[in-house]
Amino acid sequence: MRTPADAGWVSFPGGPDEIRGYLALPPAAPGGAPPPVVVMAHENLGVTAHRERVTELFAAEGFACLTVDLYSRIGGRPPQDYSSPEERRAKAFLAARDEQAMPDLDAGLDYLAGRGDVDASRAAVVGFCLGGGLALAWATGTDRLACAVPLYGLPELPAAYSPTGRVRSRIDIAGTVRCPVQAHFGGADEVIPLDQVARLEEALERSGQPAEVHVYAGAGHAYHDDTHPNHHPEAARLTWERTLGFLREHL
Repeated sequence: MRTPADAGWVSFPGGPDEIRGYLALPPAAPGGAPPPVVVMAHENLGVTAHRERVTELFAAEGFACLTVDLYSRIGGRPPQDYSSPEERRAKAFLAARDEQAMPDLDAGLDYLAGRGDVDASRAAVVGFCLGGGLALAWATGTDRLACAVPLYGLPELPAAYSPTGRVRSRIDIAGTVRCPVQAHFGGADEVIPLDQVARLEEALERSGQPAEVHVYAGAGHAYHDDTHPNHHPEAARLTWERTLGFLREHL
């Protein structure tokens, strides 16, 4: 595996605000074309050390990867004023609501398009948990993506996680995705019921876009993260291989 040529924090405008992101670039190939790009959307914990490492791993595979910090406006961390795990998650999702986070992902892609060393006309989104749902939602609202890869994105956000105070369904909009989608879920996910995964798969099939939904038996939520108690090495390995293959096919 190659080592990223360059990795670190960058900043770019997101409307009137300054947004930051963690960017990793692959080694330049002499006389080669600029690399395609992956915009990554993080989970509700923010841009963790693990998320930085996965950004670098994508670069080592030949993709310019930018993980947009969706908590840039509040210091780069999800809200810290909570009294229970459920309140923590709810506040984290509300702080990265679709109405703000999707324009931030767009701003990240604009930033990449303004660089001369990457090819933002070949772009994908990869998202995890909170970011997985955002990846799906973004894929319904833009024609700038060649493909989308959500990992354990919640098909239905509970009412407490939604700024409307009502359940926010990714299932209801999945039939309008504008690019191929490859989705990954744990078969033993304690957060995402499998009936929601099945309904999401049916909705994606109605989109007319190529769609794959992979469910990994025995894997819980956040199984791809090797710093998480739910890490499932075999599911994580297979997810990574499938993701890379899907990106290479469509980028």
